[in-house]
Amino acid sequence: MGKAPLDETFGLLRGILAAHAKRLIVTADKPGDYQVGSPTMKDRIGRPLYVAGVKTGKNYVSYHLMPVYVRPELLKTLSPRLTKRMQGKSCFNFTTIDADEAKELAAVTRAGIAVFRDLKLPWAQPMTQPAKRASAPAKR
Repeated sequence: MGKAPLDETFGLLRGILAAHAKRLIVTADKPGDYQVGSPTMKDRIGRPLYVAGVKTGKNYVSYHLMPVYVRPELLKTLSPRLTKRMQGKSCFNFTTIDADEAKELAAVTRAGIAVFRDLKLPWAQPMTQPAKRASAPAKR
């Protein structure tokens, strides 16, 4: 398989994700690699929290969509055809993509980004202090 079909697939998948770029932060935008992150949430080391990305590999283009990992109920809406494209819990692999798959992927991306905004990160929550135990009076 030549590189041209993968480039075309990358362009189409990048377009699906780029439609949401105004509400997200573009963290990578180079040939074969496009990634977006959250404008409000940070990962454990302070970078924008990864939301989604498209990356061209040797034999296919991967579409990573983290919202389907953290909200697996989104997967219940997918057709068997798109579900077959899944590799792992949040990655879809394509050599080519047709209009129906693109439309469905765009819809789950839109829904996923919407629910991702309400995500509660364990490291971003206020730490609760353990309850203090009553101390015994000091002996003299």
